[in-house]
Amino acid sequence: MTATSAPGSATTTDRAAQPRQAVVFDLDGVIVDSFAVMGQAFAIAYAEVVGDGPAPFEEYQRHQGRYFPDIMRIMGLPLEMEAPFVRESYRLAHQVQVFDGVRELLQELRDRGLRLAIATGKAGDRARSLLDGLGLLPYFDHVIGSDEVARPKPAPDIVLRALELLDVPAEQAIMIGDAPTDLASARGAGVASAAALWAGPDEAELLAAGPDVVLRRPAELLALCPALTGR
Repeated sequence: MTATSAPGSATTTDRAAQPRQAVVFDLDGVIVDSFAVMGQAFAIAYAEVVGDGPAPFEEYQRHQGRYFPDIMRIMGLPLEMEAPFVRESYRLAHQVQVFDGVRELLQELRDRGLRLAIATGKAGDRARSLLDGLGLLPYFDHVIGSDEVARPKPAPDIVLRALELLDVPAEQAIMIGDAPTDLASARGAGVASAAALWAGPDEAELLAAGPDVVLRRPAELLALCPALTGR
């Protein structure tokens, strides 16, 4: 595949340079800026369950995109941290912000007739609650959490489930994520992957994961998603 780009536009590969019927989004770091809230919730959960000392949030962030219990296992931390982490995430949810340009992007994609889904490392109920509170839930046909599939990211299950619910073939969908686990999940499902860089992630690591598309602003996705025929 050959990467192509133009000034002010997305960088893409040949695989991604075709019209889409559906877009599957990760949630944190793509739709919403929740990192400050995550940091607070993680620190409180760590203090309650583990005790004194600095909470290793930077290491936690390196595993972003995975299901929380899986991250605890990888980091060797108690699974009991999940309950206070979830509790604090709900309590602080009002502090979560939608990234600039995302509401406009979602509205335009819907106006163009595309179907939209969320495939997130969060539990499904928590993701739907957050999106509902932000007024974003109506934009999405389906919101799928990691607790609602057999194997969470980086396995392809959550993207495959999104394709099933959206009733679109893999070649007519694209997955937008901000972590290598998102790209791996998309690749395993046979779906083109886009790296979202507007959250300020580790750009080098994300690009090294080999996305089909590099997006620096949400609006750049529109070039890959023309209006569907008949709209």
